[in-house]
Amino acid sequence: MKTFPLDRTEVRENFKHFLTIPTRWSDNDQYGHVNNAKYLTFFELVIMRYLEVDNAVDVAAHGVRCFSVENMCRYIKPVKFPDTCEAGLRVGKLGNSSVRYEVGLFITGDNEVSATGYFTDVFVDATTEKPVTIPDPVRDVLQHLVFTGQ
Repeated sequence: MKTFPLDRTEVRENFKHFLTIPTRWSDNDQYGHVNNAKYLTFFELVIMRYLEVDNAVDVAAHGVRCFSVENMCRYIKPVKFPDTCEAGLRVGKLGNSSVRYEVGLFITGDNEVSATGYFTDVFVDATTEKPVTIPDPVRDVLQHLVFTGQ
């Protein structure tokens, strides 16, 4: 699996799925740009829309839950209201019990990335909260997001 830098060199072609996210006036902070915490919300939104809405993934139906164990956001270029963003999504690593979702945030019409980041989730048994193998139906959906650069 090829790795990507998640820096200012990221391009749209490195992402497999996109979600358009309009900013809201309330997303701005006192400095006139989207507040830092909102970026992670945008990242989470593209991930959960892909899983639960676009692919009807219900991890609870498989007796598992997901714990986010790590996340990161690299701010490259400010986003501000009334910008509309396109959040690109890919899987950077698909392990036995974990997945690393990687995101690039682009302002619509702009080819330069505004922010990059990731969430790492671990699948755990819903009762014991011990790591378990990602259920096959979920793995199949995640596999579509693995980007190898080809």
